[in-house]
Amino acid sequence: MSDAVGSSAAPVIGSLLETDLYKFTMWQAMLHRHPQAQAEYRFACRSQPDYPLAELLPDIARELDALCALSFKPDELRYLSGLRFMKSDFIDFLRIFRFQRDFIELGVSEVDGRQDLTLVARGPQVHVMGFEIYVLAIVNELYFRRFDQARALRLGRERLASKIADLRAFEHEPRRAHPFEVFDFGVRRRFSGAWQREMVATLKAEVPQFFKGTSNVLLARDLDLVPIGTMAHEYLQSYQATGVRLRDHQKAALEDWVQEYRGDLGVALTDVVGMDAFLADFDLYFAKLFDGLRHDSGDPYVWGEKALAHYAKLRIDAHTKRLVFSDGLDVPAALALYRHFADRTQLGFGIGTNFSNDMGLTPLNIVMKLTHCNGQAVAKLSDSPGKTMCEDQTFLAYLRQVFGIAAV
Repeated sequence: MSDAVGSSAAPVIGSLLETDLYKFTMWQAMLHRHPQAQAEYRFACRSQPDYPLAELLPDIARELDALCALSFKPDELRYLSGLRFMKSDFIDFLRIFRFQRDFIELGVSEVDGRQDLTLVARGPQVHVMGFEIYVLAIVNELYFRRFDQARALRLGRERLASKIADLRAFEHEPRRAHPFEVFDFGVRRRFSGAWQREMVATLKAEVPQFFKGTSNVLLARDLDLVPIGTMAHEYLQSYQATGVRLRDHQKAALEDWVQEYRGDLGVALTDVVGMDAFLADFDLYFAKLFDGLRHDSGDPYVWGEKALAHYAKLRIDAHTKRLVFSDGLDVPAALALYRHFADRTQLGFGIGTNFSNDMGLTPLNIVMKLTHCNGQAVAKLSDSPGKTMCEDQTFLAYLRQVFGIAAV
């Protein structure tokens, strides 16, 4: 492992387009529906890094300063305005937008005798919700700059070639009712921005019949790919604190999404309070209006069967709907899911870390999650116990009670 990279290195984030599409789609929805909301987002590392992330504090501070100096360029705004679901007033908002350094706090805390990195973004939600992906990309790239770059890139290219070989071998299998489509979802966990660009460009060039887009808006623009994404957990979680009855927060969030996008961006995320509680709210009205569902926790086969059974119960032809899988996938797992479901419904597969950080090094499991909205705790009751997040155990217990969910 090499020493820290000095301040002469180029900033990790050079464009505000270098984030996931769903940050823009949620941002627009919150600006229109709840512009007054106040929010708090907190960074957490769920894995054990090879060295303390707190050592990166000076470099992260420098990167945050650089991030807060960026604004959207005219060509970037033109690209965003060309996406039919982006509205002119949101583009005007972005035209004058800049991140405020005062809204994000960086420090070190002592936990069990070790120093931990702390990062908290706090302020008006439409001014702090965008920090998440940039912060995660910054921490990842700074962390991995200390390792042997030549070895990592050699292994990354070898493993990418192996994935491409697997996809080409799959091409000879019998055709199924619906095509195999895979996307890059790797911004937040990537080894570096340069590697993500090389990886996405390579997949586009080598297997265009399968590789159909990326969540990275900058790469989608530069490489002429479809930008992929709809909503994340924070959107639905915010509605736990926007004044609607807690039991109705999912329905309120989905209804506002429908009104905002009028048929575009129609894939709903299902695991903010678990799949069963989601399906209880996802009635015939929503099932007809939304194009499909996204899996992000729990057993994907169980989840997919539940989704198909729900469509069948509502007498909806599942061939007109899409199931998107995005939880810790690699190519073999995606292909196995495809073989299981492809004759019954449309499918999509978002691969993150295994595309953007499969370099022979242990990836960081880092997140930056919404913890409070309007002064109130919010929670995610994931279908995977390790993904459940809430700082307020009393609210977590109440949320479980409201939705009839047993503690795991």
